[in-house]
Amino acid sequence: MWKVAMSEEVGKALQAVVERLNQAAARRPKTLPAVPPRLVAVSKTKPPEMVVEAYRQGQRNFGENYVNELVDKASDPLILDLCPDIKWHFIGHLQKNNVNKLLGVPNLFLVETVDSAKLADKVNSSWQRVRGAGAQRLKVMVQLNTSGEQSKRGLPPEETVKTVKHIVSQCAALHFSGLMTIGRYGYDLSLGPNPDFQMLLSRRQEVCDGLELPLEEVELSMGMSTDFEHAIEVGATNVRVGSVIFGNREYPNSAANTPNPSPAPI
Repeated sequence: MWKVAMSEEVGKALQAVVERLNQAAARRPKTLPAVPPRLVAVSKTKPPEMVVEAYRQGQRNFGENYVNELVDKASDPLILDLCPDIKWHFIGHLQKNNVNKLLGVPNLFLVETVDSAKLADKVNSSWQRVRGAGAQRLKVMVQLNTSGEQSKRGLPPEETVKTVKHIVSQCAALHFSGLMTIGRYGYDLSLGPNPDFQMLLSRRQEVCDGLELPLEEVELSMGMSTDFEHAIEVGATNVRVGSVIFGNREYPNSAANTPNPSPAPI
């Protein structure tokens, strides 16, 4: 009974989010690159069965915030067997001592949270060592701290172009895919467009001008459960949505698995 109820709930919730995503994309100004937004279903703290159900409903991109949880989930026999085309996004803070562990994840698609040139160098050298010289380049995004909050991770925005140039010129095993931000939680849209999203848009323009890249080739990962529609309307190409698909999270009492306090629900 639980599995039937879970299947129905996840399926309906996922369908509703996809519909909202498509409607938001249709409202985007024609001046923005016509890149269909990608939905990343954030499955942190949720069991593999829920990932499998969302996959069965057509979802392919999934995100995790913690390296150990991603390693366990991506290596789960159920997911390996039933989700052959799954694409895993790492969307949490990445410490250098966890890079090798992360890069061994099956079906790792995109690391969204590279926040320094030093971390990029570590990921670059580790990817070459873990996957071999003939491996496809690993897609990465550069995470910016657009809100300036000390509780948020990310590169200072003024260092964006320099860091992207470093990745493009010095990290041969990496493919620069775009920019990512979390932003300040609870912004009141009656005050106007979200300034964190506007900051990411302006930094993308600087990157594209500085490196002579087409806008449509530089993705923007911004927007979560509470604001993904607005993010898409202003130009997001990648949104990270969890609780409205899978329900509220229940964190274990283990100190090793308890996340740092954060007000922002993904």
